[in-house]
Amino acid sequence: MLSFLRGIIHSKVGMIVTFGVLIVIALAFAAGDVTGLASSSGILGHPLASVDGEKVTADDIRRRAQDELRNARQQQPDLDMAGFVRAGGVEGLITRTLTGLALETFGEEQGMRVSRALIGSELKAIPAFAGATGQFDQQAYLRLIAQRGMTDAQVQREIARETMAQFLMVPTVGATQVPQQLALRYASLLLERRAGQAVLIPALPAGPAPTDAQVQDWYKRNIARYTTPERRVIRYALVTPQQVAAQTAPTAAEIQQAYTADKAKYAPKPLRDVTLVTVLDQKAAQALAGKVKAGTPLAAAARSAGLEARTVTGTEQSALATQTAPAVAAALFAAPQGAVVGPLRGAIGFVVARVEKVTQDPGKTLDQARPEIVAALTKQKSADAIGKIRDAIEDSLADNANINEVARDQKLTVLATPAVLSSGVNPDQPQAQADAALTPIVAAGFAAEDGDTPTTVPLGEDGGFAVAALDRIVPATPIPLARARAQVVADLTAERARLAARAAADAIVAKVNAGTPLPAAVAQTGVKAPPVERVEATRAQITANQGQVNSVLAMMFGMKQRTARAIQAPDGRGWLVLHVDTIVPGDASKQPSAIQATRVDLGRAIGAEYAQQFANAVAAAQGAKRFPDAIATLKKDLLGGDAGQ
Repeated sequence: MLSFLRGIIHSKVGMIVTFGVLIVIALAFAAGDVTGLASSSGILGHPLASVDGEKVTADDIRRRAQDELRNARQQQPDLDMAGFVRAGGVEGLITRTLTGLALETFGEEQGMRVSRALIGSELKAIPAFAGATGQFDQQAYLRLIAQRGMTDAQVQREIARETMAQFLMVPTVGATQVPQQLALRYASLLLERRAGQAVLIPALPAGPAPTDAQVQDWYKRNIARYTTPERRVIRYALVTPQQVAAQTAPTAAEIQQAYTADKAKYAPKPLRDVTLVTVLDQKAAQALAGKVKAGTPLAAAARSAGLEARTVTGTEQSALATQTAPAVAAALFAAPQGAVVGPLRGAIGFVVARVEKVTQDPGKTLDQARPEIVAALTKQKSADAIGKIRDAIEDSLADNANINEVARDQKLTVLATPAVLSSGVNPDQPQAQADAALTPIVAAGFAAEDGDTPTTVPLGEDGGFAVAALDRIVPATPIPLARARAQVVADLTAERARLAARAAADAIVAKVNAGTPLPAAVAQTGVKAPPVERVEATRAQITANQGQVNSVLAMMFGMKQRTARAIQAPDGRGWLVLHVDTIVPGDASKQPSAIQATRVDLGRAIGAEYAQQFANAVAAAQGAKRFPDAIATLKKDLLGGDAGQ
C-alpha cells in the first residue's frame, strides 16, 4: 500500500534488476548460477563509478549484465540484452555494486569484520556446491566458479561483502514501527471519497476499407506484430531412473542389512492415546489435576479453566517425549489405561494428562517390511547411480566436452526439439500444445548463448536430469504480408476506430473543461454513446480487487475537482470520459481500527523504505560517484551501438 500511495510503479523487468534490499549471495548460488560475483577490484577496464577508492569497471558490469540477463530469462525467456538495458538493468547493477562497496567500507570503518569461518559456513551452505551426498563438494565448487571465470579469492571477497551488507541492512529492514500521525494521514487518504460522471465513447466506424498502400504502410510500421519471435533448437539427452533400474534393485543381503539397522523401527512397541493440558502455573495445574481425579472429564475441566485439551493418538514414548518432556512420557507409559498423571513439569509449564487407551504395535517381520525397504533402497540406489552419472557428465563438460561426446561416453541418446518459441510452442504447429516435460530444457536453451557449454537440467523430483545444449538460433522472422494480410486489415481497421473514438473523447473533454455539462458535450459531438453514469468511490477501492489496481479509479483520484479526462476503456471497447465534480477529504481520526490497520500495512513496507534510505545515505557518505559518459558508452556497446535513448 505504501508504495502505491507514493506512486511507485515497477515493471516486471524493473523488479528484477533494480536495487531494493541486498540479496544474500547464497540465494544466487541456490538458483544454480553464480550471478554477478566478479570482484570489481580485480578486473581491469574503464571505471563507471567509484567509492572510497574502489572502482566499478565496465568489464565488471558487462559480465554481471550477462549473468543477470541469464538469470532473468528464467522468468522472462524472451528478454534480450536490449530490453534489459532499456529497462534500467545497467543502472540497477551499478547501484547494487556501488551500494555493496559503500556498505563494506562503511562497516569496516565502524570496526566490523567478517571472519573467514563465517565466510566458509556461508559457502558450504550454498546448495549449488553440494555433491551427491548433499554435503559441500570442493570439486563441484571449483568447477562451477571456473565456468564463470572466477577464483576462490574473488568468491570469498564477494561473500564477505554481501555478509557485511546483511550485518548493516537486516536490522533496518526489520523495522516495523510507524508513527501514529503518519498512519493517520495515510488512513485518511484511503477514506477520501470522490464522485463524478463517466461515459463510454465506443469505437467508431472508421470509414472506407484501407487501400493497399495504407495496408503496406501499417504492416511496415507495426512489423513487430507480424513477426514470429526468435526460435531455438535445443539438443538434449535424458538420464532417468528407468535407465539405471537394472543396477538399483536391492539384493537380499542389502534388504536384510537395512532391516537389521532399523530393528527398533520394526520391533513390537507399546502405544498410547493420551489427552494433555499444559498449565503455566503449578498451583493451577494441581487444582486442575484434583478436579479431574475427582471425576470431571479432563477436556471439560480444561475448558472451565480457560484452557484447551489436546489428544495424541497411537504415539510411541519417544515421540511423546519430544512433544512434552521425557519424564512426562515415561509417567504416561508407566500408567494404566484411564489413569490421570500429573501435574509434571513439561517443556513449557506443567502437564496434566490422562491415558485414554493402551495398545501394542506388533511390529513387522522382514517379509512384512520388505516392500517399504525395497522402495527406500531402490530410491537411494537410483539417486546414487544418477548422481555418479551426473558427476561424470559435469566433469566432462568442465573439460569442454560437447553433448555428442557426453552422450557417447554415457551411452545416451541425443534428441532435438523443433525450432520452438520460449514458451515451448512450435509455431509451425500452433494448434499443438507445448510438451510440459521439455519446459526446463527449453528454458535452459533460451538462457544459453551461442558457444556456451552444455548444461545439466533437473527434471521433476525423481532425480532425473537432462544434458541440454543450444543447437541453433532462428532469428525473429516477419510473416510475409500476403499471409498476414487479413490480420493486418483487421488491426488497421480497429486502430482507425480506436483513434476516431479517442478524437471524439478528446473533443468532449475539451468542452467539459470549458464549462459544458458532460451529457450536453456528448450530445453536441453527435456520438452515439451509452447514457452518462454516476461514479462514486473511496481511494481504498482502487486496489479492492485482490490488490489489483483499477486504472479508471486511479485516474479519477489523480484529477482536480471540476475537470475531465479521457482514458482507454480497460476492455479496449473505446474510451472513457471521466468528470470529477465532488471531492470529500477523508478523516480517520475517529476510526482507530482504520489507523491501526494502516499502521500494520505500512509496517510491512517501512523496513524496506528505511533500508533504501540508509543505503543511499551510506553511499553518499562514502563518496560514491558515477561517470555518466562511461556508463552511456557501455550501454551503447551492450546495445550494439544504439543506446536507445
